Amino acid sequence: MNWLEAVILGLVQGLTEFLPISSSAHLRVVGEFLPGAADPGAAFTAITQLGTETAVVVFFWRDIVRIVKAWFGSLTGKLPREDPDARMGWLVILGSLPIGILGLLFQDQIEGTFRSLWLVATMLIVFGLFLAIADTIGRQKRRLENLTYKHGILFGFAQALALIPGVSRSGGTITAGLLMGYTREAAARYSFLLAIPAVFASGLFQLAKSFGEPGPYGLGETALATLVAFGVGFVIIGWFLRYVSTRSYRLFVWYRIGLGALLYILLGLGLINA
Repeated sequence: MNWLEAVILGLVQGLTEFLPISSSAHLRVVGEFLPGAADPGAAFTAITQLGTETAVVVFFWRDIVRIVKAWFGSLTGKLPREDPDARMGWLVILGSLPIGILGLLFQDQIEGTFRSLWLVATMLIVFGLFLAIADTIGRQKRRLENLTYKHGILFGFAQALALIPGVSRSGGTITAGLLMGYTREAAARYSFLLAIPAVFASGLFQLAKSFGEPGPYGLGETALATLVAFGVGFVIIGWFLRYVSTRSYRLFVWYRIGLGALLYILLGLGLINA
């Protein structure tokens, strides 16, 4: 049964990682409805995100190679640091610092207190409303070429909010991007690039820890979930970028609010354990 649960959780991870609806919240909620009725855990979540983030690397491979080459070129003096690709490399590094530092400082809360379904439900609704506001009032004129170091760091702090399940890594960064005047597609693309260092660092850290700390799923089951998440996530990236290039985030806003409200009802009736 654990193998089937792993496949289901991998599907959930792949479907929700790049949408602004919080994959960690969905893994937390879906885990309660599986036969085992258990929280998959922060470690399982972080490791399966390695699958979806590998999908990002494959999908944006040419862009990533170009950015990395330019970044190294700026270190050796072959390219100026203000070269667009080199600057993007520096921006991704700077933007990754907040979530790395805060993740280490609040590790115990991330693996415990923050996983309460009461908090998850609240974050789904609150940040759904923030996304609605940002999507409505954002000027949506700035493109990635206009990204400044100040905005890159602000994106990073927005990403760090995703340490709380229910906020959403992409939702937080996209909301910040829209409020700063970036287009929907630009905010989404930078969200994907910015997540690469943080997700790989977190996933590999949790993978190393998991060898000595047994969880609800073994390494084989976790690997299967990660592989499924990679395949599904790769498909979702392309669809999501096409979707936001022509449509608003309203669909995701209503989904977040509806899911949050449903969780409140289920928790209030005692049908699921917080």
